[in-house]
Amino acid sequence: MAGIKDIWARFKLRIAAGKYKAVPFSLPQDLMNIRNVMVCLPPGQRELTMIKQLIPDLNSVFGGTEIYLLAAPGSYVYGIFPKKGFRIMTPPPHEISWCGLAGKNYINILRQNSFDLILDLNLEPNRFVQSMLLAFPKAIKVGGCNNLGAPYYNLEIKSRYLRDEKNIYKSIIDTVGRLRKGKPTHTDDNAN
Repeated sequence: MAGIKDIWARFKLRIAAGKYKAVPFSLPQDLMNIRNVMVCLPPGQRELTMIKQLIPDLNSVFGGTEIYLLAAPGSYVYGIFPKKGFRIMTPPPHEISWCGLAGKNYINILRQNSFDLILDLNLEPNRFVQSMLLAFPKAIKVGGCNNLGAPYYNLEIKSRYLRDEKNIYKSIIDTVGRLRKGKPTHTDDNAN
């Protein structure tokens, strides 16, 4: 049964990706005008614990904006992440399609927040998150390099860290912060 769900999910994502129409954006101007940010959290407890340590970095980069933390289906994050300063969202089981994609009703609920930026901190492809990324063509979607690519992300950040997940997350968040402030990134500093 899992094989059928996987095939159907890939088919539905391929159809949604074919219908996707990208909206142009301008860096760093559009990053400076962000009001609502959705951070897609990875499903594992170990990864969530690493990201919890980066909460001050998220606050420093996105201070003055509404930050929504989207937990993976089935994750329990309320005991891990502080409620102050963040809005934690977990999709209920009835809002997930039988093949693991986000349901239309849940996407419509999320669209009410008008996210300007979606930061995907999943280091491996996640079908639930993929279905949500395609549902927000006007948002700037940021993720790790060599993960999903276009049309899921319109900005991919490559980290110089290969296996150190905490530093990978930190470098993604720091790079977005540097872009928001209009400062050169580390690769720009090294270019001669």
